Amino acid sequence: MPNNWKTYKLSELTTKIGSGATPRGGQEAYKSSGISLIRSQNVLDFTFSTNGLAFIDDVQATKLNNVTLEENDILLNITGDSVARVCKVPNEFLPARVNQHVAILRADSKILNPDYLLYSLLEKSNKDKLLTLASAGATRNAITKSMIENFEVVLPDLKEQKSIAEILSSIDEKIENNLAINKTLEEMAMALYKHWFVDFGPFQEGEFVDSELGKIPEGWEVKRLVEFVNLAMGQSPKSEFYNLNKDGLPFHQGVTNYGERFPEDKTYSTEGNRFAEDGDILFSVRAPVGRLNIAKNKIILGRGLSSMTLKNYKNNGFLFYSLKNFFTEDDIIGDGTVYGSVNKTELENLKFIVPCKEILEDFNDLVKDIDSKYLNNYKENQTLTQLRDTLLPKLISGEVRLKEFRESITN
Repeated sequence: MPNNWKTYKLSELTTKIGSGATPRGGQEAYKSSGISLIRSQNVLDFTFSTNGLAFIDDVQATKLNNVTLEENDILLNITGDSVARVCKVPNEFLPARVNQHVAILRADSKILNPDYLLYSLLEKSNKDKLLTLASAGATRNAITKSMIENFEVVLPDLKEQKSIAEILSSIDEKIENNLAINKTLEEMAMALYKHWFVDFGPFQEGEFVDSELGKIPEGWEVKRLVEFVNLAMGQSPKSEFYNLNKDGLPFHQGVTNYGERFPEDKTYSTEGNRFAEDGDILFSVRAPVGRLNIAKNKIILGRGLSSMTLKNYKNNGFLFYSLKNFFTEDDIIGDGTVYGSVNKTELENLKFIVPCKEILEDFNDLVKDIDSKYLNNYKENQTLTQLRDTLLPKLISGEVRLKEFRESITN
């Protein structure tokens, strides 16, 4: 630690540390709109997730006025499997409150930069300390208010805190920008799919015929999934041997990072006889059924996962958006799907409207360009994430000083 850096308890650096509560009635009391109630599933490391974001009315919010979120507040998960995840609340979700599983940390701006606090808590050694504290309880992972208050962080002067935070924030802003672009790209492709294959917009001047799924353009068919898709169901390796050392191939039991196009490879196996190839659609067959990923490399399919690819086509765009339209986000997030799980026969018998070969190829060609831009942004984010994760511990610990860092990138 540099000589001019000092160690402080968080109680000395913050004007507020506190968590909220769940309104009486639990989920039944949530509203479709209103004031945001932030829960643990919304707090991811580095980023805020809107998946499952709840809302409460003014009366409920008034009872939680002591945990009103303000601009630049830091959110820390304090219970459960997601304990110690940290992010900052985006301004667009204010006003907001938090429930009992999330703590607010409000930096005293006279001595602590809020973004520097964010990155300090995300730095690996500090994250490990938080996880150790959380595991000390007798029942489940939990971080208490006193633990947070007594947690120690090392600080340079306020000017250097701000400069360090700006470097790391600039990387995260680029990551978030790429994510926003990719979200827009996927929305564009989905809108195109619905215009063509739900509303039949470009084909209204043609002839329509009756089908079991309603009127469809002449020459199109209602097909069972098995008639136009190659399907493989996952199966766990016999020895159930998985590892974190990247031996063998990535092993996936299901779609664990719903909302992301590509799965995150965390577990590997040297055994397996059910595989997905690069570009295959990955589909969760256990509740919530219908989550989707796209394989970015060859993987082993576990028993909670299936892979699909269009027959006789190089591009799976039509299949991806057909499945995305069939299993809506509301169904998946809200567990509203009628399926607790699906077997191969049930999947094979799902029915879809399939256009003639020329239309399907035209659509695949259009979304291929969109998918290419998406992939480029994804790859750039992987590089940026690696850069941030490399710089973070070095800058927060003082191992690399700003002057040295700036000299290294200019030489």
